[in-house]
Amino acid sequence: MMANKYELIATNPDGTDGPLLAFAQQKRMAFKEEVTFYTDDRKAEVVFSFKARKRLDLGSGYDVFDASGQAIGWFKKEFGKSLLRSSWQLTGPGFEADGTERNATIAIVRRVWDFVPVVGDIPLPFIFHFDFTDRASGQPVLSVERKVSVRDRYRVSVHDSRVDFRVAAAMTVALDALQSR
Repeated sequence: MMANKYELIATNPDGTDGPLLAFAQQKRMAFKEEVTFYTDDRKAEVVFSFKARKRLDLGSGYDVFDASGQAIGWFKKEFGKSLLRSSWQLTGPGFEADGTERNATIAIVRRVWDFVPVVGDIPLPFIFHFDFTDRASGQPVLSVERKVSVRDRYRVSVHDSRVDFRVAAAMTVALDALQSR
């Protein structure tokens, strides 16, 4: 009840679930957000992690680290732009990207839903997707699509080879874990 668990699963060429790439568990209500990804649920070997730069600072960025603790990227929610449509910055070696909710109408309906008494307490029935584009070229670098499922499931497509899968995975988990903040 006090932690979100995440399994990163590869997709086989036929669309079925492939092998487990990483496992993570996020503590809820932490003062400084940090999520560590392991090879499996035994948590014996670290694959990568992300960590907030500051405590309880909504404008703070999050650094993504490899298994040895070296920074490999970062991301940050853009709160001003996110008032109507959630927006993020994502950066890694050789690229800077901006991400927004794909559907502006769903973004606005989600915000209204949260303010309606009682209704706002019902789990969100809206499916939302994010697209990240390279600032320099305008080309897509990453897409995150939430799937219809009892459990939260996302399909992550990395369109640009400069985007490390660990940075893409950290951004995806952040969209799930931090989006409502």
